[in-house]
Amino acid sequence: MIQVSLVIPVFEEQDSLPELHNWISRVMEEHGISYEIIFVNDGSRDHSWQVIQKLSSINPSVRAVSFTRNYGKSAALDMGFSKAVGEVVITMDADLQDSPDEIPDLYRMITEEGYDVVSGWKKKRHDPISKTIPSKFFNWVTRVISGIKLHDFNCGLKAYKNKVVKNIHIYGEMHRYIPLIAKWNGFTQIGEKVVEHRARKYGVTKFGWERFINGFLDLISVSFVNRYKRKPMHFFGTLGTLSFLAGFIITFWLIFEKIRGISKGLVVRNITDQPLFFLALVALIVGAQLFLTGFLAEIMASNNIKKADYNIEDELNFKN
Repeated sequence: MIQVSLVIPVFEEQDSLPELHNWISRVMEEHGISYEIIFVNDGSRDHSWQVIQKLSSINPSVRAVSFTRNYGKSAALDMGFSKAVGEVVITMDADLQDSPDEIPDLYRMITEEGYDVVSGWKKKRHDPISKTIPSKFFNWVTRVISGIKLHDFNCGLKAYKNKVVKNIHIYGEMHRYIPLIAKWNGFTQIGEKVVEHRARKYGVTKFGWERFINGFLDLISVSFVNRYKRKPMHFFGTLGTLSFLAGFIITFWLIFEKIRGISKGLVVRNITDQPLFFLALVALIVGAQLFLTGFLAEIMASNNIKKADYNIEDELNFKN
């Protein structure tokens, strides 16, 4: 059985690939760990795929997939996860900023310490302040929202039990939130390890400021989907009920005030002449629409739930 599957997304990293491959091979042989390296070429326009083909021809442990265009890191990882057969699956970047020397300890933490997920923490970073400050703020917000006490959600160096990667699906830019997705799927043993962050040796970074904006949007998306994908009425129904009640209470209060004014012989405005009436009307309509949206979403969710949506730990005495 293969002990470690290394999943490595590649996007225009032709210069670093031979050195990364040799470094990984040396570490694995020194520690007697059986392994496979799964390179996922994410639409590179340089000679990365040709380099990977050459490495595969000299090392049977190298496996690879090549996309026709650039789909993003999440798609590359998701493809690699689907191909991985190792007991432990470890992800790392192809730019040599992640050290393969960390692999044995990550493998040990999964197999011996019982973690489902171990995330790297680049405590000392070789990045400009324009990246480190936003990254710290981003990680703080993610910790608050997710409840997972990790310092570095962005670190590409992570380790997983094989069953974790086989029971999650990532897309868009959600690779940053794999620990959160794993937690929502029942894999709650999440640990952290301080890892070395090396200065970039070849090429330039492929990420810009937009990743922080996309990251926050994806955080909202993954939090919402994982919380409410099987119970959308809990979200839309609650908001709809609150909105409808607010509109009803305002309307009732306006009617009560008019009746009370008339009973005292006071001159009162028509209810429809008051701004609060239109606010109440909007609240009633929005509430009804939200409730109906939740009802329709609930019907769709119940029709689309499949057995594969549930993660099974083990089975006894069943025959296929």
